[in-house]
Amino acid sequence: MQDSGVDPVAHNRAAWDKCVEDGNEWSRPVSAEAVERARGGDWSIVLIGRQPVDRSWLPADLTGKDVLCLASGGGQQGPILAAAGARVTVFDNSPRQLGQDRMVAARDGLDLRTVLGDMSDLGTFGDSSFDVVFHPVSNLFVPDLAPVWRECFRVLRPGGTLLAGFLNPDVYLFDHEALDERGELTVVHTLPYSDVARYSAEERATKFGAGAPLEYSHTLTDQIAGQLAAGFVIGAFAEAPHQSNASAQYMSHYFATLAVKPG
Repeated sequence: MQDSGVDPVAHNRAAWDKCVEDGNEWSRPVSAEAVERARGGDWSIVLIGRQPVDRSWLPADLTGKDVLCLASGGGQQGPILAAAGARVTVFDNSPRQLGQDRMVAARDGLDLRTVLGDMSDLGTFGDSSFDVVFHPVSNLFVPDLAPVWRECFRVLRPGGTLLAGFLNPDVYLFDHEALDERGELTVVHTLPYSDVARYSAEERATKFGAGAPLEYSHTLTDQIAGQLAAGFVIGAFAEAPHQSNASAQYMSHYFATLAVKPG
């Protein structure tokens, strides 16, 4: 079934631009009120599901900290961190997602930078450029994780931290339609899973909608041991259920790691 010549970066760029047009949950900018509260120290951001990230995972004082919001466009986390005092760069594959961050920055007088690119290639940034990389659930949109972890390690300063959220790969075992429409856990896929390998372009359009993002499951070895292989030390772990999926009563959909670059 694998489509020859599919470029996941180009495909998912167009797909997420469309997600912005469609009002996807992860493309809705934060309110001016939330930004104002963040300026006063009252803030939270999401790393996995809708669960606020543990504040102890971030520096106690963000003032002057260089933060890379990796594959984190949409006008959500970046503006809040900027309002809390960080020097924020939002890096994303979708121009429209980055446009949401620029809109909030202009609306609320925030100083943040946006950069367009593929999360697997951070060559636009020098070594040891950031104190924090904030990477919410998004690496399901790339086929290979090793370059992502290597680049995160390279651009962090010694002692810097990577906050990474990712999907439990087991969620890809189940039939999408049976789960969403009837709440049935029907196993139809083997792991590792990819939309491209499993379905033709026509089948994907029928099953997920025309132009939907391409997704790839990644083993926990790729997710966790991959960070270790890149040089990180993992200091904390968290999990969260899906906010609405029927399988949430049986399993956690999301995992998160706090990883440190030794220094």
